[in-house]
Amino acid sequence: MVLLHVLFEHAAGYALFAVKEVEEIGMLLPQVEESVLSIGKFNGMVSLAAFFPFKSAQGALENMNAISEGVVHADLKLFLETNLPLSGKKKAVLGVSDAKIGAALQEEFSVSIQTGGVVAEIGRGLRLHFHSLVKGLTAQAASKAQLGLGHSYSRAKVKFNVNRVDNMIIQSIALLDQLDKDINTFSMRVREWYGYHFPELIKVVPDNSMYCRLAQLIGNRKELSEESLESLEEVVMDSAKAQAILDASRSSMGMDISPIDLINIERFSDRVVSLAAYRLELQEYLRSKMSQVAPNLAALIGEVVGARLISHAGSLTNLAKYPASTVQILGAEKALFRALKTRGNTPKYGLIFHSTFIGRAAAKNKGRISRYLANKCTIASRIDCFSEVPTSVFGDKLRGQVEERLSFYETGDVPRKNVDVMKEALKEATDVATEIKRKLEKKEKKRKKREKKLQELDANGETNGDAGVENGDADVTSVKKKKKKQAAEEMEVQVEEAPAAENGAEDTPGKKKKKRKAEVQAEAAAADNGVEETDTPAKKKKKRKTETMDVEPAEEIPETPVSEKKKKKKKKEAAE
Repeated sequence: MVLLHVLFEHAAGYALFAVKEVEEIGMLLPQVEESVLSIGKFNGMVSLAAFFPFKSAQGALENMNAISEGVVHADLKLFLETNLPLSGKKKAVLGVSDAKIGAALQEEFSVSIQTGGVVAEIGRGLRLHFHSLVKGLTAQAASKAQLGLGHSYSRAKVKFNVNRVDNMIIQSIALLDQLDKDINTFSMRVREWYGYHFPELIKVVPDNSMYCRLAQLIGNRKELSEESLESLEEVVMDSAKAQAILDASRSSMGMDISPIDLINIERFSDRVVSLAAYRLELQEYLRSKMSQVAPNLAALIGEVVGARLISHAGSLTNLAKYPASTVQILGAEKALFRALKTRGNTPKYGLIFHSTFIGRAAAKNKGRISRYLANKCTIASRIDCFSEVPTSVFGDKLRGQVEERLSFYETGDVPRKNVDVMKEALKEATDVATEIKRKLEKKEKKRKKREKKLQELDANGETNGDAGVENGDADVTSVKKKKKKQAAEEMEVQVEEAPAAENGAEDTPGKKKKKRKAEVQAEAAAADNGVEETDTPAKKKKKRKTETMDVEPAEEIPETPVSEKKKKKKKKEAAE
């Protein structure tokens, strides 16, 4: 009797199901397919033997990554060792959905693995009814776990994609090729359209982009005069050409054109000019991107040809895996297979033909130099792919070697040995790499310092906010303070007037009062505005004045009526 256990990997954890009556089920596959849909019938076939829930989302992600790569995780190993009956009278068979993980489990446990047939059908049923078969797991919780794990798994795959950096190069070179075709087509359309009005301009200005700019500038040829000669010179960069355009416009055989047609031509030529300008920007972007991703390949063969090689291979990693013979004919696959089919001569070069080296070589040496160049391209791509710090040192040295080989074919000068060149390059590369690392460390330190300062400033801001909350009474009652300030000023005036009217003996208490006021002001300012030390002296004075308003009225209010009564008495005495 065969005892079949099915391993099921879910976002919630690992589950091991025991399948009843394996032989009978195996014989009646169509019935199995029907019974999978109903939970009642399916419960009769399958029973849960063990369930191992994942402790965290990170653990679930690690386990799923291991399964997708066909590696047995430590959690899965422990789970199967604990729950799978490996020894006994009955022969244990483990059913798994993926053959890759099945092979790894077979090596690990030396147990017979089953993948197809009835296991696939049972796996379909388990996916459908899993939340019903495991106690305490609801359909909503299971779907949430699946969604969360799915997002984190996809995010991790995108994050750790080794080809992610060169994706931008592949897209930009494809767009650059497309723009070249489009600009060429649109320029021909402008030439044909504007040629009805001014056919002689094509002979004077053969360049497409310049023609579009001139069509935009000239407009109606009848309006051209000596005044517009300067603006024509700015576009064509040649005074003789500008004069030729002016002369041709005066004796042109072209038809007259309506203003609405001219507006459409000008708008279309404007679009073509803007496309040409964008193409230049895109080329600059590609150059900067290649210097970051594949600096050695760019230094050796050029940015555009290097980008085309990466695009054709699919990624920089794929290009690095190719042998030199494949890189040599990359892009000439049709010609290669046609030659193999007809037993003719195989092509000598593919995309690398666009490099300057093959064009400069003599006809008899083109095959040799293409083979040598492909060899150096392979070395450069491997250095770019697997080096930690990207530098163009090796690319410059390899380019020098190709130049030497080219001169050797032409003049017979013996080139330097590869070992010597690579030793020099290695020494230079280590120096450059250490310099780059030092700069990066410096930048990192500066960034950390900035972050620390920002954190400190945030912390200070929070404490200032708390102090503001504590001293909130002063902010809320600003209107009241103004009123108190006015009252205090009036009282001070009265206090100053009173000693002048009274005897000289009463001058000393007034001075004492002023000293007390100054002391009270200083103490209040120190207590209330201790946090706001950064304020300017003018602000401090204002604050002190407002704070004295709260303290002084209590002392001065009872004194003011006395002084008023004294004044009234003196007035009465004077009247009598």
